[in-house]
Amino acid sequence: MTAALTVVGPGLATTVQDAGRIGFQRQGVPVSGALDRLALAAANVVVGNAPGAAALEMLYQGAVLTLSGGTARIAVAGCGAMLDIIDDGGTRRIGSLESVTIGENARVKVAIAGPGIVAYLAVAGGLDLPAVMGSRSTYARARIGGLHGTRLATGDRLPLTRSTAPPTPEATLTLPPFVPPAIARVVPGPQDDYFTSDTIQDFLSTGWRATPASDRMGVRLDGPPLTHARGHDIVSDGIAPGAIQIPGDGRPIVLLADRQTTGGYPKIATVISADVPALGRLAPGMTIRFEVVTIEAAEDARRRLEAEIRQWPERLVQKPAGGIDTALLLTANLIDGMIDAHGSSADT
Repeated sequence: MTAALTVVGPGLATTVQDAGRIGFQRQGVPVSGALDRLALAAANVVVGNAPGAAALEMLYQGAVLTLSGGTARIAVAGCGAMLDIIDDGGTRRIGSLESVTIGENARVKVAIAGPGIVAYLAVAGGLDLPAVMGSRSTYARARIGGLHGTRLATGDRLPLTRSTAPPTPEATLTLPPFVPPAIARVVPGPQDDYFTSDTIQDFLSTGWRATPASDRMGVRLDGPPLTHARGHDIVSDGIAPGAIQIPGDGRPIVLLADRQTTGGYPKIATVISADVPALGRLAPGMTIRFEVVTIEAAEDARRRLEAEIRQWPERLVQKPAGGIDTALLLTANLIDGMIDAHGSSADT
């Protein structure tokens, strides 16, 4: 029997996502893939997968799943993300970027406590699902990829490529939390000439608020409407990740994973690729500002980010088998001083 995860509760928006469907935009097929590719990569690295392997993306509310047919090693990543494992041993809470091995009939509940809205559940070996145009990512608008082309539903069964968890020790990865950003760096254009310099300054000086209308296609922002100097229609051209369209109502839309491949609204600026993943963490009501950088700075930021991701496997720390490593604990300087109740103190 093949090991599988069965969906008990799908959450609000749980889909299969990987690094994306690259190379088909000329045919009108969006890239899709993870909203936050950094959190996806981190979850995968913890369980020993390639950074872009397919995992479960959960928005706003985590899913509940059960394992059948074997054992599995899993990990979750995301700001405020946690795992509750319920099995014969009771209930265990596992933090973000910490692997855990689960057994037959174990129940896994993913919690997203915020302030972020997205979490990724990775399984060692990955999900045994067919690739569509080179990717297992779900693009729900066209019903392609993932398990059946849409969000997961109660009763869905996700087969795993492994029926037993790896024999290696559990691991943790210490990284800064994947928090929603306060500032995103941008390069101007490609249609910044459709706006006056005063309008561009208004765009950069405004704290834009994410709205509930945001989704995997893009973050819709609210604030003082921006004025078009040359109208709000252009000949449709290609859409890059992070492109910031200004439609007729003057309010920006930052285009993300499920963005359309072409668009006919002028784009005042484009978020640099190193900052795009963090935009997927924005919850409705959060505020974002934009800061202009040069193309050279954007390229350097991307190179540094890719170099950092490549180093993550080397930063994994094995968890001691059986719980607390007493020997390590006794070497730690847990107390560096004592205070006398009468006012004198002594060092230990």
